[in-house]
Amino acid sequence: MASQPDATAGNLFAGLPPTGEAEEQFVQLLQRPGLVIERIVSSGQASPPGFWYEQPQGEWVLLLQGEALLRFADEADARRLHAGDWLDIAAHRRHRVEWTAPDRLTIWLAVFYGEEAAPLAAAAGAQGS
Repeated sequence: MASQPDATAGNLFAGLPPTGEAEEQFVQLLQRPGLVIERIVSSGQASPPGFWYEQPQGEWVLLLQGEALLRFADEADARRLHAGDWLDIAAHRRHRVEWTAPDRLTIWLAVFYGEEAAPLAAAAGAQGS
């Protein structure tokens, strides 16, 4: 019988910050060549005025809990996201978080993919947010 590779496991809802934290929480769950999976926890945060993410990698994002408004530069209106909603954001598509619910946690699962996969926290830091 062949040996099984080591498994890494956890719970997406473990170690959550309290509602109303001043900073978003970014936790990298898995990183492999061309792939990064990250949990993001928001509590009233939004992208700074005038700031747009424009990442070199694709991003598939799932809203697990809470509510958010996500805006794309090429769309007139922000999209309202609820628990269970997901989006596949193409590389270099400008987007921003307009709003997250301030009275409860908004929990995102972000999957970054492509040759230059990097977590959102690293992308935001590189862009001066």
